[in-house]
Amino acid sequence: MFSRINSRIPFATWRRPRVILWTAVSVTALGFLITLEIAARHYGLPGPITNQVKEVIFAPKSGPLLYASMALMMVVLTRRQRFVAAGVAVGIDLAFFLVRWAVDAKMMFGNGALWVILGCAVIAVTRRTGQERVLLLKGVGLALLLVAGRKTGDTWLLITSKTRPAVLDQYVATADHALGNPSWLVGRMVKATGPIGAHVLDYVYIQLAVFAVIVTLYQLRHVGVERRFPRHHLVRTFLVIGLLGPGIYMLFPVVGPIFAYGADGGQWAAADLWPNTPPPIHAPLHMSFDEITPRNCMPSLHTAWATAIFIHSRKGPRVLQFAGAFWLIATLGATLGFGYHYGADIVAGVVFTLTIEAGLRSQERGWDRSGIQLVAHGATVFVALLLAYRYLPMEMAEHPWVFGPLVMLAMASVIHGYVRTTRLWDPTAAPARLPNQRSEPQPELV
Repeated sequence: MFSRINSRIPFATWRRPRVILWTAVSVTALGFLITLEIAARHYGLPGPITNQVKEVIFAPKSGPLLYASMALMMVVLTRRQRFVAAGVAVGIDLAFFLVRWAVDAKMMFGNGALWVILGCAVIAVTRRTGQERVLLLKGVGLALLLVAGRKTGDTWLLITSKTRPAVLDQYVATADHALGNPSWLVGRMVKATGPIGAHVLDYVYIQLAVFAVIVTLYQLRHVGVERRFPRHHLVRTFLVIGLLGPGIYMLFPVVGPIFAYGADGGQWAAADLWPNTPPPIHAPLHMSFDEITPRNCMPSLHTAWATAIFIHSRKGPRVLQFAGAFWLIATLGATLGFGYHYGADIVAGVVFTLTIEAGLRSQERGWDRSGIQLVAHGATVFVALLLAYRYLPMEMAEHPWVFGPLVMLAMASVIHGYVRTTRLWDPTAAPARLPNQRSEPQPELV
């Protein structure tokens, strides 16, 4: 009799809606990775799965990212287990360092962190049971998702360069006249600061994911004690941005000012104008471009991720709030000042992030009228911006005092709607009640 009951428990567990949801998400993610692997192989290059497997032995592309991923996983461990895991990772990296030094191979750390993450996955399956196994697997999954997201993004960029031979830079550059050509302006400012300013902005630009992990670690600081994850955190927003953004690259391929109008574009550039001379206003055309440069400008995902970091850092301590604001400002300076993006990309990236963040928060708290209106408004503004950049660039360039404020007001409306709506969503402390004072019914907050 007991054997019959026990045999039914796994089936009942699998019928739980949340388990079914996570299973579907996992299968979809695996299928997506396999599809990207096949697509990359079609172009004669290794895909995200192959590149990740290589990093078990060979020098990783980003050691800081692997250690940041391991730090995310360690939020589910006890303090003693964290010291052991960190020590094992450092020890493995020292061994790899000595071997690479002896054979004169490329020097990079991070293999130890990846080994620890994979080892914890094995321990979760073989040595843990029940809720402890689920919690450890969630920590491992969080770490691997961050690493896989980086590899997936690299493959996506390869696919955009191979499948989109024509780019729309002339359309965006023409429309950008309505915003005053900010990439040209900030590019000259960064150039005037010399190597110091450029190095600072470059470091911020490259280490964006590492700072995102710092914010996430603050959000997940109680997981080891409470033995559960919060309903919403920064990594979820990061992953959705990274999943949806490259799809828009395929619809709106743009390479950026430094390639389309700068020396980095070589023979494919329309002219060598960036950052000294803004492009002339003329009827835009499709531009043919090489099969190497990623079409990864519209929208600016670095701006999107930096905006997400800024939003999630608002509920942290003051030092984290200042750091989040600095990272956002510095990222905007880098994306524009290095010629990687147009001003139009930045506006689209901000609207893109706020719409995704509103959708994720609505999904967690339960969809209601305010959530639906906020997401619909953000999506409408985002689509309207893309359509204006594509079909009204000449009108935007010829009437900058009309379309420039309109574009900024459209972005501001999404920001205002997000701030106003989410403030109503956030629980507030009830005021102190005096003795014998009758309490009035309060609206229910989720």
